[in-house]
Amino acid sequence: MKLYIENLSKSYIDKNILKDIDITFESGKIYGLLGRNGAGKTTFFNCINEDITYDSGKIYLEAGYGKNLINTNDIGYVVSTPVVPEFLTAKEFLKFFLDINKISDKSIEEYFDIVKIEKEDQNKLLRDFSHGMKNKMQLLINIIANPKVILLDEPLTSLDIVVQEEIKELLKKLKDDHIIILSTHILELAMDLCDEIVILNNKTLEICDKENLNSKKYKDKIIKSLKDDKHD
Repeated sequence: MKLYIENLSKSYIDKNILKDIDITFESGKIYGLLGRNGAGKTTFFNCINEDITYDSGKIYLEAGYGKNLINTNDIGYVVSTPVVPEFLTAKEFLKFFLDINKISDKSIEEYFDIVKIEKEDQNKLLRDFSHGMKNKMQLLINIIANPKVILLDEPLTSLDIVVQEEIKELLKKLKDDHIIILSTHILELAMDLCDEIVILNNKTLEICDKENLNSKKYKDKIIKSLKDDKHD
């Protein structure tokens, strides 16, 4: 399965954010999208998810039935600040989601087990959940929806170490059947979790050679690329 981004460009008024991006992502890997704050990582995700219109370019998905323009139903988007219905309990929210999507292959408890939400938390209002717990709920909904492409915008920011490790292990289990792109500004996280590092700088994307992924030379090359980023 492959995601093709072809000649993608996006500007806001007179500021060019993305310019002629041409890149291919494939299933079986977790891609770490690295860029400085304001480089355009979220804009890139919003273009793929069609949350904003882009100036030019095409986005295609090849998933066993030929190469076609991507459909938003093929995309799961986990945003950095989780959005959940805080007036519902976790169990009420999950039941509602399963009912409206007519999904019944597992019990509610089995779904909660996927992201390790304990029984005593399942009847809590979502407004009382921590940031990390809300992130787990957001991720769980995307797992159940089973999109072909999963976009994760700073998904591990502000999470405690235990929740971080749980989500990292979960993503590793998902990668064979999904295209996963994870944006972050934390180099160590990207190098620890991701199979490929993608640098967003000077308005375009470049996949870095993953040879010697954990070497100091490789790390220094990434940092130099980020330092060379020029904002308008």
